[in-house]
Formats: sequence, structure tokens, C-alpha cells
Amino acid sequence: MADDSAAPSIDGNVLVAKSLSHLGVTHMFGVVGIPVTSLASRAMALGIRFIAFHNEQSAGYAASAYGYLTGKPGILLTVSGPGCVHGLAGLSNAWANTWPMVMISGSCDQRDVGRGDFQELDQIEAVKAFSKLSEKAKDVREIPNCVSRVLDRAVSDRPGGCYLDLPSDVLRQKISESEADKLVAEIEKSMKQEPIRGTWRSEIELVVSLLRKAERPLIVFGKGAAYSKAEDELKKLVEVTGIPFLPTPMGKGLLPDTHELSATAARSLAIGKCDVALVVGARLNWLLHFGESPKWDKDVKFILVDVSEEEIELRKPHLGIIGDAKTVVGLLNREIKDDPFCIGKSNPWVESIWKKAKENSEKMEIQLAKDVVPFNFLTPMRIIRDAILAVEGPSPVVVSEGANTMDVGRSVLVQKEPRTRLDAGTWGTMGVGLGYCIAAAVASPDRLVVAVEGDSGFGFSAMEVETLVRYNLPVVIIVFNNGGVYGGDRRSPEEISGPHKEDPAPTSFVPNAGYHKLIEAFGGKGYIVETPDELKSALAESFAGRKPAVVNVIIDPFAGAESGRLQHKN
Repeated sequence: MADDSAAPSIDGNVLVAKSLSHLGVTHMFGVVGIPVTSLASRAMALGIRFIAFHNEQSAGYAASAYGYLTGKPGILLTVSGPGCVHGLAGLSNAWANTWPMVMISGSCDQRDVGRGDFQELDQIEAVKAFSKLSEKAKDVREIPNCVSRVLDRAVSDRPGGCYLDLPSDVLRQKISESEADKLVAEIEKSMKQEPIRGTWRSEIELVVSLLRKAERPLIVFGKGAAYSKAEDELKKLVEVTGIPFLPTPMGKGLLPDTHELSATAARSLAIGKCDVALVVGARLNWLLHFGESPKWDKDVKFILVDVSEEEIELRKPHLGIIGDAKTVVGLLNREIKDDPFCIGKSNPWVESIWKKAKENSEKMEIQLAKDVVPFNFLTPMRIIRDAILAVEGPSPVVVSEGANTMDVGRSVLVQKEPRTRLDAGTWGTMGVGLGYCIAAAVASPDRLVVAVEGDSGFGFSAMEVETLVRYNLPVVIIVFNNGGVYGGDRRSPEEISGPHKEDPAPTSFVPNAGYHKLIEAFGGKGYIVETPDELKSALAESFAGRKPAVVNVIIDPFAGAESGRLQHKN
């Protein structure tokens, strides 16, 4: 008889890596340590690129953004206990933004649960609020199907985060290589999106009828439509019908911001006066004022297109269609093709939107044309906008993070291509910047990545500039350095009192901090700029070099204002 003990064997680390590779995973993000270091190395050996971070929080943000940009689950690998807790930042970000992601964490030996083992935590319970599905492999032979289930669930229906728990003893457990290969080959289902409930023809006909009869129709689309890659279908719908459109911040670029039917610069008029609003892949949450008056007309008829039945039930629109944005808009185009209509440029509604947008844009350009030194926010943002637009080839991915920096950037920076804007998103999360940059550089290696960061937002994840240098990623970080959160010391005299009145203000940082020197410590390129010519020179050189760089832009500390929500004043 053959001696089975002599057969080649593998452990759980290898089986996890084999399962991930078999299911099409090509990238992972994370921080290694006991008990998952070998898992990362084994994944790399099988062709999966592992991007190692300094902090699980940034790695998690990278994994979530990678899921959005690629449509495939972003994979985060963490150690047990506190590593899992740090990773919750990314998992919750995926949950809030409905992006596909899987967090994989090591955990303590099963036999030691409840005994106070090293980094022991009930991680299944800890992730519950943010995980669509949580699996724990209790035996090495369960690994392939556990991996398959979390990857599959992350992209099914409304995308989101899932969790896989890998106890240390399971990772050490061994089986024969032949049995492992058989288990992988027999994975219960491949990671394929189940078709979302088909739309009835009567619903499509009703949508078209509502749009056709509307006096002031508006098409609103968001990052759900961007995730669905619905840009071609939306372009056709807008241009055939002549209906003005309004993107949410991360929907920008699905159609160019410069399109003649864009209502972005006339946002208040568009949402305040429209009588029928087709909302595609965007939620009626705080970003869209919950779809309520006085921002919206009290009689507006909402048509919601969303993959989630729960979302439609929550918002109670005039009409809801459960379905993928690309598919549903394609069906609308097919229906309109049989009996086309176009409201035309001379239509009073279209004309009013165009005039208001032109008026607001011209006002903004007058302000942008001024070279204000010391810098306010508008002067450097104009220079950055022009430098980005001058980049040849694919448009750069713009990562925008901060309070004033993000608010001003949303109004000034121009998006011409889909999925080229990443910002604080549904949760308004600070700290996402460097993780998003790394995800974008990995997911879209042909594009330059440009981050426009406030100094507070940059500080959350600034150490990851070393990660940029280590992997030589084409990322340029532009830091708006105004000396603190919203700026320097903004306290009134009445607020400067008490036994600690000599301490810095809660909003203050070290003035004129040398953020550019941080990347220089690791071999990257740093610039400090205080004038328009210095900024133009730094951007020209760093954009052309396509190497890791930090541009430290000194801003007047009193140029900004407190900002807790996105303010749309146009």
C-alpha cells in the first residue's frame, strides 16, 4: 500500500491563497503579523499582488475603494484582535458606500477561546453591524467554500462588505495537496453576480411616460451608476431626450462636467424646480437633502432606480424600479427608441438651467482668475484644475479629502471621465485619502493619481507616503496647509479661558508644517510652494515625473470656514 503520509501536504495558508487565486482575486491590501504573515507570502507566490500598509485603517479604505473602481471585492488582510478592530474602518466604509469588500482576519486558536488568548476577540460579533455575511472556517477543509461565499455575497444584490475569520489552528492545519486541489476545484459556486430582479415592461413604459409628460424633468445619478458602469447608457438617455442631469459628487464624470446639459452649476434651481426626477444609482440621503422640501419641490415625482428593494421601500418614491443602473437605463433607451422625444435646447426649463449654470460659472471664474497671495483656496485650486486638464492620455484619478479643500474642489475641479473622482463619500469620512490613492494607482495603473488634501485629512494617513515610495506608485499628494482643522485658531475671546488657555486651539496644528519633508525621508520628491509660479512649476514637474510626490501648499490660515456638510450654494 502507498504511504499517504509521504504525499505532499499544504497548510491552511496555502489553501486560502489557492482559493482566492482560483476565484480571480489579483490584489490584496493589509498589515501582516501573527497569524497571517505566511498567508500574504503564499498569496504573492500564487500571483496575487499584496500591498502592505502601515495601518489597517488605510489598508481597509484602499480595499473598499478598489472594490468600487474594479467591481470586484477588495480584499483586506489583518491580524487578530486589534488588527480586526482597525480594519473595521474600511469594512464600515464599504458598508456605508455599498462597495464590495472582504475583510479576512486571523483569530486565536479555537481551543483557547474564552481563556484570554493573545489578541482574543469574538470577531464575528465585532463585525456584525457592517458585514453582509460573516464566515468562520472551523476546519481547513471548509476554507474554499467559505472564501467563495464571502466573495460572492460581497457583490450580490446591493454590494457591501463581508468577513472571513481564520483561526490560527486552521491556518496551521495540513491536508494533502491533492485533496486541497480537489476542494478548490469543487468550490460550490463561482463569484458571479446573480441577475437582479427583471423589470416589468409596464414599469419601463411608465417611466418613459412620466419623463415625456414632465414640464421640468431632471436626471440625477450617483456612484451606484458609476459602479454599474452605466455611463454610455446615461449619455444616450440624456442626449436623446435633452433632459438636464445632475451628478452627485462621485457621480461626476459619468458625463463630462462640461456637457451642455449639466446642471451642476445650477444645482439649487434644478432640484428646487424639477417636477419629475429620475434618480439612478443615488440614494435620497443627506447628500440629496432626503428628497424633501424646501430644497426640493414638495410635489416632485421621484423615480428611483436602485439595486436594493429596501432602499426603495425606505424612500417611498412615486415609482421605484429594482435593478442594475446600466440594465435599467438601457431598457429605457430601448423603449424611447420606438417613440423618441427630445425637449430641445429652446425649452424654457432647459434654457433656464443653462442660463443659471452659465451665470454661476462666470461668477466663479471671476473669483478664480484672481491670483491671491497668501493663497486662499480658490487660487491654488484653479492652478491644480488647469494642470490636471492639461495631462495627456487618460484623465487622472482625483482623490479629494478635507473640509474646505473638498468643498471647494468639488466646485472647481473638472471631471471628464467616469470613476475618476474619489472623495469622503456617503459617510463624509476623513482619513480615506492615502488609501484611496493607493487603490486607484493599483486598479488603474495607466492613470496618474492626484490627491487634493486638507492638512487635517492628510494627517490621518500621512505615513502611507512611505507605501507610495516603496511601490513606486504614480501618486502626487497636494496638501492645502492652512495650519489646522478649518484653519488656525478661530476661537472668540470668550472661548480662550480656563486653566489651559495657553494650550493651542483644538483646531490648530504647527503653523507652516513641512509636510513635504515627510516623503523626502523615504526617497520621494517634496515641494513647498507659496506663489502661483511655484505651484505651477511643482505640478508640471511632479505630473510629468509620475513618481510619488508631496506638494505642500501654504494657505492663509484664515481663508477657510468651518464645514461639516457639503454646501451647495449655486
